[in-house]
Amino acid sequence: MRSAALIALVWVLAAGTAWPQTAVPLQQAPAQLAPSPGNGQVPGPQSDAPQPAAPENPGLFNEMGKMLEKSLSILPSLKSPGETLDELHAKTKDVVKDAGESLSRLATPSSMATGRIPCPAAANGAADCKMAADRLCQSKGFKEGKSLSTDSVEACSAKVLIPGRTRKPGDCRTDNFVTRALCQ
Repeated sequence: MRSAALIALVWVLAAGTAWPQTAVPLQQAPAQLAPSPGNGQVPGPQSDAPQPAAPENPGLFNEMGKMLEKSLSILPSLKSPGETLDELHAKTKDVVKDAGESLSRLATPSSMATGRIPCPAAANGAADCKMAADRLCQSKGFKEGKSLSTDSVEACSAKVLIPGRTRKPGDCRTDNFVTRALCQ
């Protein structure tokens, strides 16, 4: 970016000292009038009006210099590398802080409940672990919960332990427990 600014500066300086591309008419000295035969006096210049200012050089370099001057005034000022790094550091610090707060709200240890609550049987015979997770969280002072971890145990009657007895379908059942829940 600095090299572009340096090139533009050289270009503007060169445009100021460049030769005009159009010929500027030379100013001619006022013509003296010939003496009139009647009075014998030599008249001076016809008018003492001020000379017009020299016209602006309409060359290519002059126009390009004007364009560059206008475009450089539009560009924002450049920051030093130190200022840029400080700004980046501040933004990064804010993002990390916000992310940390979001994560801490999502799963803080205080919102995790552990225990062992049995899942009651639902109307269709399956285990209803949502109700067990709610009870586990309510026992810790929260409103409701979602089951994160469950445990299953097969509970059998003592008849299964009798030697030589064949196992029947109603001798054992599977009990489900919620062992960990995310509470809200």
